[in-house]
Amino acid sequence: MRTSARRRGLAALTAAALTTLALAACSPEDPADEGGGDDEDAYTSIVSSGPVANDAVVEANEWASAVREAGVLTVGGTETSELFSLLDPTTGETRGFDAGIQQMLSQYILGEVNVDLQQVTTDTREQVLESNTVDTVIATYSITPERAERIAFAGPYYSSQAGILVAADNTDITSLDDLAGKKVATQASSTGVSLLEEEAPEAEIVALPDHAQCLAAVQQGNADAYVIDQTLLMNAVVANDDVQIVGEPFGPEDKYGIGVNKDSDAVDFINTFLTEIEDGGQWADLWQLTIGDRADIAEVPTPPTPGDTGL
Repeated sequence: MRTSARRRGLAALTAAALTTLALAACSPEDPADEGGGDDEDAYTSIVSSGPVANDAVVEANEWASAVREAGVLTVGGTETSELFSLLDPTTGETRGFDAGIQQMLSQYILGEVNVDLQQVTTDTREQVLESNTVDTVIATYSITPERAERIAFAGPYYSSQAGILVAADNTDITSLDDLAGKKVATQASSTGVSLLEEEAPEAEIVALPDHAQCLAAVQQGNADAYVIDQTLLMNAVVANDDVQIVGEPFGPEDKYGIGVNKDSDAVDFINTFLTEIEDGGQWADLWQLTIGDRADIAEVPTPPTPGDTGL
């Protein structure tokens, strides 16, 4: 398996964030590291068991043909998401639910895994698609009407609701109602901002550039809580014992899509790929290994129907 993670990514990481994530990834207390070799083998096996499109299917699609001609799938994503796409600095490869989807899509088109991962943020995802800097963005990318005005979405391939993360010793916030009058961090340009305005209008919104800074705000006491998709908050809880998720998930269902250039013919092609990995069991196997086992969730959710974007 070959996955390239460009160190000169589109979103620069701080050295402190990298150090924290590297320690979390190799911590002996991390349950994912128990039998880590077996997990790595299982992950590779799931990805390699994914389907490969026949030549006629690829040749009939302009977007997929261009990817095959390039010999690499260039993906806008992240390498700092504990459950969805985390870089292993010792191998230079990413693993996680999003990473697995990226790698299986690459295999579907190329017959092998060859992903060039370029880091993106919530502020740059539409830009890199509009400029064709990347072939696709797969990065817990919420489907919204505003974004769909600029780019196109395949999928959804995952869905979530919002959650609340607080410090492990915080007893003041146990539900959505408790956010009134509190400083609540969320990612700028994400759906978290509008969600808080609607669901917790009395909260003081602290909009920060990315997940790492929102998490740090809670850990350092600069914010009382952090609200975003609960699946993203699971990343923080798995990697850090000083935070916790409280209350019930809330707000509308947040569907994650696979972003592509609006003028491309990629949507139907990718939706066919998603249907095949759902029907073939790879979606469920990947979810259980990368999210369920790590977050101690036994029941695999029903995957969303590709094409049902709600737009």
